[in-house]
Amino acid sequence: MVIVQMCGISKNFGISQALTDVSLDLREGECLGLVGHNGAGKSTLMNVLCGIFPPSAGTLTLGGKEQGGDYDVRSANDQGVWAIFQELSLCLNLTVAENMRVFHPEFRGFGWRKRAEAAILGTLDDIFPGHGIRGNAKVENLSLGQRQMLEIAKAFTTRSGTLRVLILDEPTSALDYHTAKQLVDYINTFKGGTVSLVYISHMLDEVLACTDRIVVMKDGKLAGDVVSANASREQLIDLMGSVGAKPATSGEPGRISVRRNADKELIRPRPGGQGRVTVRQGEIIGLAGLAGHGQTDLLVDLFDYKNNREYAIDGPLTFIPGDRQRDGNFPLWSIMNNISVQVYHRIRKYRIIDLKKERGISGRWKDSVAIRAFSMDDNILSLSGGNQQKVLFARSLESDARIVLMDDPTRGVDAGTKEIIYRLIVEECERGRSFVWYTTEMDELKYCDRVYVFKNGEIVAEMPGSEATEEAILRSSF
Repeated sequence: MVIVQMCGISKNFGISQALTDVSLDLREGECLGLVGHNGAGKSTLMNVLCGIFPPSAGTLTLGGKEQGGDYDVRSANDQGVWAIFQELSLCLNLTVAENMRVFHPEFRGFGWRKRAEAAILGTLDDIFPGHGIRGNAKVENLSLGQRQMLEIAKAFTTRSGTLRVLILDEPTSALDYHTAKQLVDYINTFKGGTVSLVYISHMLDEVLACTDRIVVMKDGKLAGDVVSANASREQLIDLMGSVGAKPATSGEPGRISVRRNADKELIRPRPGGQGRVTVRQGEIIGLAGLAGHGQTDLLVDLFDYKNNREYAIDGPLTFIPGDRQRDGNFPLWSIMNNISVQVYHRIRKYRIIDLKKERGISGRWKDSVAIRAFSMDDNILSLSGGNQQKVLFARSLESDARIVLMDDPTRGVDAGTKEIIYRLIVEECERGRSFVWYTTEMDELKYCDRVYVFKNGEIVAEMPGSEATEEAILRSSF
C-alpha cells in the first residue's frame, strides 16, 4: 500500500532551483533510504513532505488524499507525518521531561512530569541501552550525541494521533559508531509494521544496513532507485556523482599516507599534571571512544590554551566545533563573512576590510571544498547542514593557527567532500600544521598518527592509527 505519493515536485527559492520534477513513492512499513551529496535536495524534498515548504509545482498525496495549498506542518503532523532533522529542535533551557511536554501535549494534568519521564526514558532504553540520560536533566547540559539520542527517542515516543511516516534526517551525525549501530538495529526490528520510515544519511553502510529501498538524488533531481539488498556502496557513490574535486588515490584505496616527520612538541603535558596527550608538529592525533566520554571537553580545554593548567601549548589554535548552530555559525552573516572572520587582520586596508581580498578568499574555498551556494553573499543559514560544516572547515584552515582542533568536523558531509577534506588535512600536515581530531567515524582514525581512547573522562589507551580498529577501540571503551 502506497502511503506517500510525490509527483513532479519542483521547488525554487527565487532564481535558485532546489528541486526539479521529483517523483517519489513511499509504501506502508517500508524503510526508504534517501542519499545524495550536500545540496542535492534531500532535505528540501522532505521539507515539502513535512509541510515546511509548499512546492512550486507538483502534487503531494497522503493516504490517497491529495493535499492542497493549505497543507502545512500542523496538517502534516495531524496526518501522522513527523521528522527528526539534522539541526536539533529541542528547547535547550528545558529539561528532558519538559521537552516531552512541549512536543507531546498529551502529557498534561496532575503527574504529567512523571509520565513524561517514564515514556521518554522507556523509549531511550529500547533504542539506546546505557544512554545515561536523566529525565530531569536540562537539555543544554547534555552532550550533542545525547541530544541527538533524545531527539530520535522523542519522535518514536507516544503522541496524540497516529504516526504514519517518520523522517530521519542524518539521525546519526552526532552519534558514535556503537550508538549508531544501536539505532540501525532498532530500525530493523521496528520496520515492517504500519509506520513508514525515510532514512537520510551520508553513512552509506548504515543506509544499506537498515533500508528496503534507496533513492539517490543529484542536483535536485532523482538519479536512481535501487533495492537495498542488491545495492553496494560503490553503486550509490557512482549514482551520486562527483562533487567537484579529485579524491586522494595514494596508498590503500580511500586512504592517504600520513606523514610522521617532526619531533617538535606543540602540545605537551605540564610536569606534575594529569595530562597525557602530546601533539608534535605535522601530526594528526585522533580522539576516540564512545561519545560523551571527555573528548570534546579536552578540545575545549586545549582551545583555552593561555589558561590551560594541564598542558603547555604553543599556539595559536583554531577550533571546528561539533555543534555548528550553537558554537560555529555567525547566523546573521553571509557565507563569505563566516569564512573570513578569523583573518580580518590580513585583509584590512586602512582599518577597512578589503572586499576584493575577502571575495578572493571565499571564492577559493567555494571551489576547494565544493560549497554549494548560489552566491557567497547569501546568508550562512541558506546552506544545507553539510555545506555549513564546509564553511567552518574553510574558516579554520584559512586561519594562521598552527594547531587545528576538530570536533567531529565531517558531521553531515557527503562522501566525496570527505575525501577532499582528508586530502587537505594531510597537505596541511605536510606544511607543518597539526590536528587534534575527535571523530565518531571509525574509518577516519586511519588518517591519524596516534589515537587516544577515552572512557569516563579519562584516557584509557593510546595506539598507532594503523592499529585503531573498531575491535580495539570497543575493547578499550567497555
